[in-house]
Amino acid sequence: MSKQAREAWYGLPSEVKFCKRCVISNQRPSSTIEFKSTTDQKKHSIEFDDEGICSACRYHDEKESNINWQEREDTLLRLLDKFRSKNGSYDVVVPGSGGKDSAYTSHILKYKYNMNPLTVTWAPHLYTDIGFKNFQNWMHVGGHDNLLYTPNGKLHKLLTKLAFHDLMHPFQPFIIGQRIIGPSIAEKYGVKLVMYGENQAEYGNKVDENNIPTMNEDYYTVGDPLEMRFGGSTMKEIIDKYGFTINDFAPYIPPRAEELRAKGVEMHYLGYYLKWDPQECYYYAVENTGFQANPERTEGSYSKYSSIDDKIDPYHYFTTWIKFGIGRATYDADQEIRNGKITREEGVALVQRYDAEFPKKYFKEFLEYIDTSEEDFWKSVDKYRSPHLWGKDENGEWKMRHNVFGGGLDD
Repeated sequence: MSKQAREAWYGLPSEVKFCKRCVISNQRPSSTIEFKSTTDQKKHSIEFDDEGICSACRYHDEKESNINWQEREDTLLRLLDKFRSKNGSYDVVVPGSGGKDSAYTSHILKYKYNMNPLTVTWAPHLYTDIGFKNFQNWMHVGGHDNLLYTPNGKLHKLLTKLAFHDLMHPFQPFIIGQRIIGPSIAEKYGVKLVMYGENQAEYGNKVDENNIPTMNEDYYTVGDPLEMRFGGSTMKEIIDKYGFTINDFAPYIPPRAEELRAKGVEMHYLGYYLKWDPQECYYYAVENTGFQANPERTEGSYSKYSSIDDKIDPYHYFTTWIKFGIGRATYDADQEIRNGKITREEGVALVQRYDAEFPKKYFKEFLEYIDTSEEDFWKSVDKYRSPHLWGKDENGEWKMRHNVFGGGLDD
């Protein structure tokens, strides 16, 4: 096959490698600024060292042996004392859905560290039954105040549709809202501290981001809002074509970094100060906030408790499998291997069994939500299969060229 046909898209490495300790590949993209995305928005991928170990596993080693967590907690206490309310007003904003991570973050801040959090939620596209139940339990069992923010549904559906077809990234508009709702609400309520859970750098973004306790200000550095990109279009293009106004887009426009600094608003990661373990967060949330796992296994993985609040979730992970060859089981197994919950051999077997599983349960609802036929869905999906990751077998069926269990076309 020609070199051109094996071209790697999205700025990914052309040679596929798998971490020798976990199951992630070097195709995992690092973080991006969602509203600056283009069809080639992924510019960096997870780093591997000379021994074939990924940066996420190396950072886990750092967490285990080189970080003094008592000193980090002492730093957290000083930070919280700096922002602690003296008059009963809210003193920290915790963005989240009431899932295990945000439930852990808000509860421990309130009941161990005596803060007064206001939890804020950028609404899922389509709540699952268990997701809405956990959201309610977050307040009624966990004991929190909450603001649920639901953006213009007509616009949000359109943006999700554009993001799916133009980027193969249906979560783009949700992620934009999720990232800016915390500081936006903090500004409005005069709260100076926003606390997120773990820094995604832990899982393979730029390594040096792990040493920074605060969120990257690039998320809040924008020029003309009309040039912000949603799917493959600018805000101005969407307004002109579909009849929306800039006012309709207000929830998606991030507060400016300089304005946040001027008002003294800081965005921190609790995972910088406290040793983060997703499964331990799950146990804590079950015990303290009434969090419940799904009664059935999540499609595309073996887990029952991670990212279960939105019916669109499965299609986000399905699209990462299409674009990067990394599905939901891979993401789950990576974390559990690093945290000693399963072995690499078990992780490989789980990826082999579940990573390629198509999420059927909410497929009809997803198609209705993005106003797309099943035929057009698959046409779009097939356009985003990078030639270096995908090929067709002797039966004309799409198959990955490489996978961690050695069953790919070119393995």
